[in-house]
Amino acid sequence: MKWLKHYNTNIYEPSYSDLLRVAFTYKFLRGRLSNLVSLLSGRDFETREYKEEIIKESFEKLYDGVHRFINETNFKRFIVILKSAGVINSKLVRSQNALNFAYALYLLLREKGVKEATINQVVRKWLVASILTERYSSSPESMFDFDIKRFAQHDDPVAYVDKMEAGELSEAYWDNIMPTNLDTSVTSSPYFNLYVMAQIYDKDYAFLSKSVTVQQLIEERGDVHHVFPKKYLQNNGYNNKSQYNQIANYVYTEQTVNLTIKATPPSSYMQEVQHQIEDQTFRIGEITDKQKLAENMRMNCVPDSINWMDDSNYQDFLNERRELITEKIRTYYKSL
Repeated sequence: MKWLKHYNTNIYEPSYSDLLRVAFTYKFLRGRLSNLVSLLSGRDFETREYKEEIIKESFEKLYDGVHRFINETNFKRFIVILKSAGVINSKLVRSQNALNFAYALYLLLREKGVKEATINQVVRKWLVASILTERYSSSPESMFDFDIKRFAQHDDPVAYVDKMEAGELSEAYWDNIMPTNLDTSVTSSPYFNLYVMAQIYDKDYAFLSKSVTVQQLIEERGDVHHVFPKKYLQNNGYNNKSQYNQIANYVYTEQTVNLTIKATPPSSYMQEVQHQIEDQTFRIGEITDKQKLAENMRMNCVPDSINWMDDSNYQDFLNERRELITEKIRTYYKSL
């Protein structure tokens, strides 16, 4: 297992209990995870007897599952799939259960002989969908069992993904549930992380930058910053963290940009950016082209109305940006 941890320090570090769970989920498609001990003890669930041949068969299945789990080629290919979906750091996916199932699904589809391109698509979409719906946040073992059986039974895994989408990621989800989920100040929110994954996937530049990407900032352990500066909001009566630390107020930007903005309202610092475009003299960031600025605003889901906003427009800004972030995540998911 040393190679595994060395290879993937920043993305996916399964524990030994994860190893057993994924291996068991992957191989024992007909049984519940809670039956592991019984199976390894040789229990026949029909006769309720304990048989030596069942012990042998169960250990062989478990051995095979663990072997496939720790196979370096399998694991590296799975990591490539994660990276292709924008998962470049472990902090972007806080749900270990979602990652564990995604790996079990990958192993299952490979065993079924599914084409690599289809495996990549299905694993990416299922991982993101399970995060969106928090599918494995409660009773994960039951859901693992349910989903792995359905994927095992379906000849076309894409069809099963489509069926799940129709039931759980409908228009109502994107129009109502997702924007509501973005109404939070929890910095580790899976929904904000999905937005960041979408930015990495799209190779977006950081806020008010034309050369430094969001991915580069995350790789260098960059921090998120406030579109409406925290100090500015506090100076204007927004003293509660749940107000100024809304995730819809967050962007990744270069530290130099953040330090230049300080505690000024968006209407003021965006005016400086406009002057920068007019006279080609650097003030904030490095954008000196109107089209580049518009593209940067789109990448970062910042509405055009930011150009004239102050503290009185803060709530309107949050509502507008939640809708834009929702649409970006939706487009990202559909394109996986």
